[in-house]
Amino acid sequence: MSDLALAEKPETSGSDWQLGPICDADAHIDPPHFMWKDYLPAQLRDQAPQIEEGEDCDWIVFEGNRRPLQMINNQAGRTGQEFKMRGKLSDMRAAWDPSHRLADMDLDNIESAVLFGGGPLGTFNNELYMASYDAYSRWVMDFASADHKRLVPVGYVPMRDIDETIGIIRKLAKAGFRTINLPAFPQNPNGWSTTSEVKALKAGQIAALTGDPKGELQYWQPEFDRLWAEVCDLDLALTMHLGGRVPRFGEKQFFLPDMPMSKMAMAEPVAIFIFNAIFQRFPKLRLATVESGVGWFAWFNEYITRTWEKQRFWTESPLTENPTYYMEHNVFGSFIQDRTGILCRDLPGAKNIMWSSDYPHSETTYPESQAVIARLFEGVPENDRNLILGGRAKTFYNI
Repeated sequence: MSDLALAEKPETSGSDWQLGPICDADAHIDPPHFMWKDYLPAQLRDQAPQIEEGEDCDWIVFEGNRRPLQMINNQAGRTGQEFKMRGKLSDMRAAWDPSHRLADMDLDNIESAVLFGGGPLGTFNNELYMASYDAYSRWVMDFASADHKRLVPVGYVPMRDIDETIGIIRKLAKAGFRTINLPAFPQNPNGWSTTSEVKALKAGQIAALTGDPKGELQYWQPEFDRLWAEVCDLDLALTMHLGGRVPRFGEKQFFLPDMPMSKMAMAEPVAIFIFNAIFQRFPKLRLATVESGVGWFAWFNEYITRTWEKQRFWTESPLTENPTYYMEHNVFGSFIQDRTGILCRDLPGAKNIMWSSDYPHSETTYPESQAVIARLFEGVPENDRNLILGGRAKTFYNI
């Protein structure tokens, strides 16, 4: 069997598989639609999404639109043949219920989980859009209060205005958040644009992950230095969650080709941070590309390093260290099933990797995480295994 081959039925017993505590570096807590009416400001609650019961599926009614309840983010416990893209609320795993969530973590032997989600509501109503960030933050912190040692929420922030974002992250840090998630590129401060691929209903949510790669705001601009300084001063971890490119979930002919591109596209914001000396100016800044896989880290690091060596003079590169230094000190990544990334962990620029279950989304390893871990980490020394499965995530997220 080759290094990349995975055993069909890996052995999980014996002293070789005594695992330390597992910290899931990327789990999800997508807010239930019925949450908004309780957490939005009183004057906006009548604008919250409503759930309308249907015969074959339930419907989400919001701002004059009626769409079927999508279940791609709630497939935990189903096999691929059992995937159900549209359904009823009663078909969904109650991942938003803390007791249900903790029971599933116990079943999967997960000690703690970092929770991504955030919304925001996909609306062009600016007041409602901004209020949905605050509503989510308060709801998810209430959710995590069931067990703050095991449930670690990530704060979501918009990136349309630097001072606006700084104000929000200060509030989140005061509320107890230790990680904030930014879009891969800043959002268009004049509002987000739509294309045939991005319907208005989803524009706000997509902008929160992706931003605008060609917008007037860009992370390399010196005006952003006060944001990076604030993140460092507050000792916050910074994440970007699959925002370089968003897969076209509703289109079967595009979904599978889009998925790998959505992961590798996260190389672009990492390169922007490295080559524009953001990490050099802010050495305490730590950035993770979440759910983007890590098998490309070693190739990416070698490519950008060799390219920098050849091109750094005419491009007047400000870097005082080569790119590998920043990959190893400032850049982290999470993966779900990435044997390649594990095997490359000792190559330059590829060590800062963290395992995740992606619960309860369609790529999740639940409830077979232990078997998947045994398969992925076959032959990996115990110290490396425990670092990738928990120790590094706890350090990065300041758990």
